[in-house]
Amino acid sequence: MKTQLVLLGCGTPNACPNASGPASAITYGEDSYLFDCGPGIVRQAAKAYHQGIDALSMDRLKYVFITHLHSDHTLGLNDLILTPWVLERHEPLHIYGPKGIKAMVEHLMLAYQADIELRIHGFEQADAKACQPIIHEIEAGIVFQNDTVKIEAFAVSHGEWPCYAYKIITPDKTIVISGDTCPLDLMIQKAKNCDILLHEVYYAAGLAQRTPAWQKYHASMHTSSYALAKIAQAAHVKLLITYHRIYHMNIQDNHEDITVKMQERDKLIEQEIREIYDGALAMGKDLDVYE
Repeated sequence: MKTQLVLLGCGTPNACPNASGPASAITYGEDSYLFDCGPGIVRQAAKAYHQGIDALSMDRLKYVFITHLHSDHTLGLNDLILTPWVLERHEPLHIYGPKGIKAMVEHLMLAYQADIELRIHGFEQADAKACQPIIHEIEAGIVFQNDTVKIEAFAVSHGEWPCYAYKIITPDKTIVISGDTCPLDLMIQKAKNCDILLHEVYYAAGLAQRTPAWQKYHASMHTSSYALAKIAQAAHVKLLITYHRIYHMNIQDNHEDITVKMQERDKLIEQEIREIYDGALAMGKDLDVYE
């Protein structure tokens, strides 16, 4: 068996036509562990399954770990709770996340209460227990461990509410997933010599063209290409993968070829990183698989 990192969505809050909301999966054998739950996560998991990732079949989507409660990282939660259940997942979904995740999920379940009741008591006779998620509000430390996988949450900085990155250790890989964060020395410590660091990033030159207010916001909430390069170089990561790339361009303008513009910005972000970091580097795309 081998560990696989599957990028289900590399996007941001922008409604980008070729990047689903932030979500990734780590698989080992028949087991899968999801990290963040952006829009489109279930359909993306289905695509990956049909491309040969058996651990992402609907009945195996049992664990999700949320970095923070921003909408772009959680809008897929109702889909993940209900769709695999409708497709006959016979176990409840375990949801791990910061304080506030319990209230969020309880409200989602109330919103769909009529649908749930009809599916359970109507013609479908669906499994009542399997649709009730098990919620774990976490603090920093080891939040999950079984015979093959250990998952540690550690606090990062992304505004005023609790946010966590995750360090996942399997028999053959150590992978760190940043979530959204400004640059931290702790990231260097936790990612030291890891096999893969999956980290958010913004285009530094692009931010310099924006208003002072936006510059202040992004500099305090996210990680620039140069700051990320310093982290990866200092941590000696074996592979740096960027996702949740903030391009600082108008993705909503349909007069532009967005795909071409994003490819251009990817190259520019890569150039900025390469000014400092000389290790292995990938600009992650939806449905990329890394082993």
